[in-house]
Amino acid sequence: MRTILIAAALAAHPATVPQAPPPAPPKLAVILVVDQMRADYVDRFKGGWTGGLKRMIDEGAWFTNTAYPYLTTVTCAGHATISTGSFPRTHGIFQNAWWDRDAQKQMYCNEDPRVTDVPYSPSPRSGNSAYRLQVPTFTDVMRTERKARVVSLALKDRSAVMLAGHGGVAVTWLSNTMNGWITSPVYSETPVPAVKAFLDANPITADFGKTWNRGLPGTFPWPDDAVGEAPPQGWTNSVPHVLSGAADKPDATFFAEWERSPFADAYIGRFAAALVKSLELGKHEGTDVLAISFSTPDMVGHAFGPRSQEIQDLYTHLDATIGTLFDALDAHVGKGQWVAALSADHGVTTIPDQLVAEGKDGGRIAGGTLIDAVNQALLPTLGQGRHAIALSTNDLYFAPGVYDTLRRTPAAISAAVAALAARPGIQRVFRSEEVRDAADAKDPLLRAAALSYFPGRSGDLIIATRPGWMISAAGTTHGSATPDDQRVPLLFLGRGVKPGRCEEPATPADLAPTLAALVGVKLLKTDGHPLACAR
Repeated sequence: MRTILIAAALAAHPATVPQAPPPAPPKLAVILVVDQMRADYVDRFKGGWTGGLKRMIDEGAWFTNTAYPYLTTVTCAGHATISTGSFPRTHGIFQNAWWDRDAQKQMYCNEDPRVTDVPYSPSPRSGNSAYRLQVPTFTDVMRTERKARVVSLALKDRSAVMLAGHGGVAVTWLSNTMNGWITSPVYSETPVPAVKAFLDANPITADFGKTWNRGLPGTFPWPDDAVGEAPPQGWTNSVPHVLSGAADKPDATFFAEWERSPFADAYIGRFAAALVKSLELGKHEGTDVLAISFSTPDMVGHAFGPRSQEIQDLYTHLDATIGTLFDALDAHVGKGQWVAALSADHGVTTIPDQLVAEGKDGGRIAGGTLIDAVNQALLPTLGQGRHAIALSTNDLYFAPGVYDTLRRTPAAISAAVAALAARPGIQRVFRSEEVRDAADAKDPLLRAAALSYFPGRSGDLIIATRPGWMISAAGTTHGSATPDDQRVPLLFLGRGVKPGRCEEPATPADLAPTLAALVGVKLLKTDGHPLACAR
């Protein structure tokens, strides 16, 4: 009876019920992006993993039904989606590069004409920042609201920049010529001492002469010398691969080999661990942020394809690299004191030559023939001339004023669309006005095109290729709305994460909102949402 009375009293006066304090947020939030990692790689390769990727699967939350819902599945768009929790129609980064109508030239996604980059060693200078990004990143919110120290590292400039957003303590990438590391004055007006110290003590050329041997013993399901592979200069189609350069010295050929080897991922992992220690990430009052993009899988995937022994073996090495990094976080930040999230910016399509050899539909599309076909179709209406002037992945652009003229001439625009649709490998062609407001369309391909569309930047006509077809002359690529390109992994591990396999549908835009919920901040203007299964 006494127990019942106490329960009744507590119910009548809920304010008197003792409230458990909220759990302390993690000391470090880690974003890991694997450039070009298909979702099926986890199922196909996990049997050979013993390190960090295995730890994420065994001890973390694994979302097995994750996919990008948009059309143009490329690196810059994917990194911006992961970092902001929004899709290209919201954050504005829909391509790696696009035709700038005002400048009348191709514009790189993080190209910034207002600044000059800060090199750590002599290298060609350019200017980079996230100033074209329309919404703040998770790291931006953490910097401004929690005073977080932000570190972002990648081989690719667009990867490091889009993960960092508009600020950071150490945001660093490798120059396009691969002979020097770079930051932007947006992040630091002078070289960061901790970064310079690591780079001086760890030159890339120390890997010259090393051999990429298999990290995984046993058999592979695919041949080691498959049709359609396109290895870099100096390498054959078969493992092992030696980093010897073109003239037995560290030259441009060596650097191209290096960034396509497991040694590059391992370097980024060591770089990250060193900066966690030297910049004392996770040792401050709030939550710091470490963002890393592993670019090598993309370069290896383009050259050797998703069925290659190289790609399977590379993930064995990457598993070990991530495992070593996690061990360093345990040692420096403390086990159970950090949280990590991993996804990919896109997947990849099987090399079309391999599909054709198996009697399946697939092939290559020459981008120039698409422009020529449209210009030919417009001859009766507009006469001879360069009316269609640029093609960027899925976006075709007309010369100034041409598309306005075509819209007033239904037969002409229909002829241009029909000329594209008739080309081999083309599945659908959309006019820009069709996709502008179709983000909620029930037609999945139309919706995918709409989620990739950003007014003023996107093309006048939007092309969707058929599965197995690509605008690529060698090897393979991505950028389509097919499952091979859209489906990617999504994994969480660490403080506040509920372990288990989650079947609920997810997108990489859910990564940042979920991390934000685990840390205790809120992102504005997101298309993704916090995933309950992970918390």
